[in-house]
Amino acid sequence: MPIYTRTGDQGQTSVIGGRVDKDDNRIEAYGMIDELNSFVGVAASLAGPELFSDLREQLVEIQQELFDCGSDLAYVKLSESRYKVAAQLAERLETWIDRYEAENPPLERFILPGGTELASALHVCRTVCRRAERRAVTLSRHTEVNPHVLTYLNRLSDYFFAAARTANARQHVSDIEYARGRKVFGNKS
Repeated sequence: MPIYTRTGDQGQTSVIGGRVDKDDNRIEAYGMIDELNSFVGVAASLAGPELFSDLREQLVEIQQELFDCGSDLAYVKLSESRYKVAAQLAERLETWIDRYEAENPPLERFILPGGTELASALHVCRTVCRRAERRAVTLSRHTEVNPHVLTYLNRLSDYFFAAARTANARQHVSDIEYARGRKVFGNKS
């Protein structure tokens, strides 16, 4: 059976409950999530089993959940009973973030994306996740969407930031501080 269907040759594609143009806000939103999922796969492949078995396992789980996010955004008509993304997923991300932040050195300034290859890949995931979140917000302005997807994407970008810092810390590579900035974190004044 061929993987091509020819049904999209005129610029439309199927979603759950209908057909839309391929540049529809819905397609942009879950297409960006698909792009993010590919970058998460790259990061997972860089997470060596010696230092990062926990991170690799989490990233593979996140890939599954990103498919769930895309599925939830693919519904033309609301179907809460069929949604896959729930509040617990963002709460679990918060637990993972807290664990990573406990390993990381104190943050005083903004940091530049980079450091180790894994940290750099996770920073790419963070920025693509922010773009996916923006596309999902745009979609939510025009139609109802599962609000837990928005929360999940917002928390997920924080997860990637914390995980990138941990990737550097575990390999004894310092984050690169933004040199032209002043201390903005941890200030009491």
